[in-house]
Amino acid sequence: MNALPSPAPTAAAEAVSPMMAQFLEAKAAHADSLLFFRMGDFYELFFKDAEVAAAALGLTLTKRGKHLGEDIAMAGVPVHAMEGYLARLIRQGFKVAICEQTEDPAEAKKRGSKSVVRREVVRVVTPGTLTEESLLDARGANRLAAVAIVRGAAAVAVVELSAGEVETVACAPEALASTLAAFRPSEVLAPERLFADPLARAALDASGGAVQALAQALAEPSGARARAERLYGVRALDGFGAFAPAEVVALGLLAAYLESTQAGRLPPLKPPRRAGEAGFLAIDPATRASLEIDRTQRGEREGSLLACIDRTVTAGGARALAERLARPLTGPARIGARLDAVEWFVERRDLRRDVRDLLGGAGDLARATTRLALGRGGPRDLAAVRAALTAGEALAARMLEGAGPLAATPAEIAAALDALIPTAETGALLADLRVGLAEVPPHLARDGGFTLPGYRPELDEARALRDDSRKVVAELEARAVHASGVPFKVRHNAVLGYFLEATAKAAEPLLRPDGSRDPDSPFIHRQTLANQVRFTTTELSELDARINQAGHRALALEMDYFEGWRHRVEALAGLLGAAAAALAALDAHAALAEWAEETGAVRPVVEDSLVFEVEAGRHPIVEAAVRAGGLPYTPNACRLDGTGATGPRLAIVTGPNMAGKSTFLRQNALLVILAQAGAFVPAVSLRLGVVDRLFSRVGAGDDLARGRSTFMTEMVETAAILSQATARSFIVLDEIGRGTATYDGLAIAWAVAESLHETTRARTLFATHYHELAGLETRLAHVCNLSMRAQDWNGELVFLHEARPGAADRSYGVQVARLAGVPPAVVERARDILARLEGEARAQARLDDLPLFAAGAPPAPVAAAAPSWLETALAAGSPADLSPREALELVYRLKALATP
Repeated sequence: MNALPSPAPTAAAEAVSPMMAQFLEAKAAHADSLLFFRMGDFYELFFKDAEVAAAALGLTLTKRGKHLGEDIAMAGVPVHAMEGYLARLIRQGFKVAICEQTEDPAEAKKRGSKSVVRREVVRVVTPGTLTEESLLDARGANRLAAVAIVRGAAAVAVVELSAGEVETVACAPEALASTLAAFRPSEVLAPERLFADPLARAALDASGGAVQALAQALAEPSGARARAERLYGVRALDGFGAFAPAEVVALGLLAAYLESTQAGRLPPLKPPRRAGEAGFLAIDPATRASLEIDRTQRGEREGSLLACIDRTVTAGGARALAERLARPLTGPARIGARLDAVEWFVERRDLRRDVRDLLGGAGDLARATTRLALGRGGPRDLAAVRAALTAGEALAARMLEGAGPLAATPAEIAAALDALIPTAETGALLADLRVGLAEVPPHLARDGGFTLPGYRPELDEARALRDDSRKVVAELEARAVHASGVPFKVRHNAVLGYFLEATAKAAEPLLRPDGSRDPDSPFIHRQTLANQVRFTTTELSELDARINQAGHRALALEMDYFEGWRHRVEALAGLLGAAAAALAALDAHAALAEWAEETGAVRPVVEDSLVFEVEAGRHPIVEAAVRAGGLPYTPNACRLDGTGATGPRLAIVTGPNMAGKSTFLRQNALLVILAQAGAFVPAVSLRLGVVDRLFSRVGAGDDLARGRSTFMTEMVETAAILSQATARSFIVLDEIGRGTATYDGLAIAWAVAESLHETTRARTLFATHYHELAGLETRLAHVCNLSMRAQDWNGELVFLHEARPGAADRSYGVQVARLAGVPPAVVERARDILARLEGEARAQARLDDLPLFAAGAPPAPVAAAAPSWLETALAAGSPADLSPREALELVYRLKALATP
């Protein structure tokens, strides 16, 4: 998190005004947050908070009175524009405490003219606890994660507050980084002690979210369990699953943070769901960045795999699709169930079109429900609930009509339909919203006008008085004239309000001769002027009061209706959450089917073997870019088998720069992700033995923040692969060893390739410019060579982007340099130097000369070498015993021995 201002100075109560004392009390309780202090139509910030906010938001810094002899710095933002400023502060890493007026000023005045309006902190806004529509990415999840390590076992607990989803994952400490990266949290909580643990600290740093340290006492197991149980209102968590101690502590950290930031008002959270580590494909942060799954390496969504295949039409569906790509499955049965649903939509084009049309009007039910339950929603959230329930009702009817026999409906489709069929409660809510809620309601409930005419007679009456008071008064005037026979006119002033006025002559029948009122007359004398007499009636007095209060009454009635609807939504949060998940799942299935039809993708065969066989596979992102430019894409085949029975275990990929080696490597890794996410794949066919861990070491850069060079970063990532990969993993490596001296790099690349083949035994694609490694094909049992074809045609280098068996004979580096625009003189000089180097006979260490698998063997004992002639001659006598003549003779003797 960003550096936060220190607490405002405290002082004796008598030294400050009541309002400032109120501020200081709230600030002391939230010293690590910027305090938005509500004062009428503004949120004001004081002291250091004002200075920090003014700098961060570009606000005007002013002064308001003095405190302890110093000017009080002040800055403010309008209430109506608060969310925009809040978003900017959150993006900069600040926490913001919202201190609202919780009392009507009129009520405060009843306690005395100098009484201060009661104020309370109603929530603390942090990156992981956002729920406002304007602050969230509609198509991306916003998650708060907590990390715990207990007795050597680690766990991650995650909550998406805007949808009420809670999940825990137990994992090994070394798997923390990949587990956190899969969730892509906006904020991560960790007890203070974990920051001293290198593995945990590295995982927190790589998570991509704002990291918040919590007091170590909050990680105490019994206290954490009690907080988690209190969060769910249960006496034991066992009813939700058999949680490991580390999972319970992580849940307790979430509970403590939510209690403190939500000021006791918690959203309707779904029961925590355990997700075993083995249930999802492990992808570490470096691999995610390399493969650009949901973000490019520049941090943009456009250009990623997710952006390429996303055809969803709802925000919930987009989040569901992103979740599938971020956390692909590892169970063939679960993967098959998803593929069944996608295939079902592929085969029903007309039904899919209708489903997508209906889904387009569904809104975001999950987030609307959460906002309403938290008391932060408005009429438009009610409209979103209505739209989603309406769409769900229509979807269920259309799909049941077009699905055919129910037995043929895939399990995931059938489950979604069950969740969308209205219950008595949701049906009643929908019916009420249809007759009561305006078609396009205002954003804020306090603006009123969101209830339809005819919904309640008392509201219609209040509105009529408010909006049509002139008509109502005219009707009353006509009735008064008819009842009395006096030509009354209804008038109004600030003193009397509404009254009936007639000339003195005309009013005579209503008065006694002495000018007093007839007690039997309904017309009450109010005032006599020189030429006019003024009357009122009981009805007119009541009308006057009702007209004066009509606006307030109409708004109050609407607020009552809104609260009634809101409470019903809160009570039905479980059913509405299930409907939201069903809508999102149908959207994701239909979107994947739409993309599959557009691109000619096919259903993969996913099984428990160790094979990887793809025919005419295509890189989905590159293919889309190439075809957008009107060019064809060259597909490629690839066959690997971890057992070595039907294909190589390791493929050495060589070829020129720019020939497509990196694209080929990434393409096959992305096919694994798509298949295990339950999507069709761009290929003629794919047979995949499920992968447990995916590693990609393609491209690297300096890690300046950690003081690592490109080569060091590469070696750290390579070490992680060698230590974590299993026989079921899939690995793509590009240019290992290129960041150091030639022979050092060759030695490292050779040793890594050997280890992957003999020790790890994982399916591996290994791209390199060290052509010496091509010799591994004849020396290791399950290695093959692949090369990316390029053709030198009349001095022009033509890239064919085709992977063929065999090793490349050269890298065409000089030709690529010319294509890149290197000056011709430099290119020609490079050609000359290359020709000279290739023509010279140099003593080189060839791969054939190196001992196979020597890296793993202990060094042999070195035998003592026999003494040389020089050592023997020198040992024959002591220099101290030699005379000058004997020393000279020794020199001559040594020279004679050294001369052939």
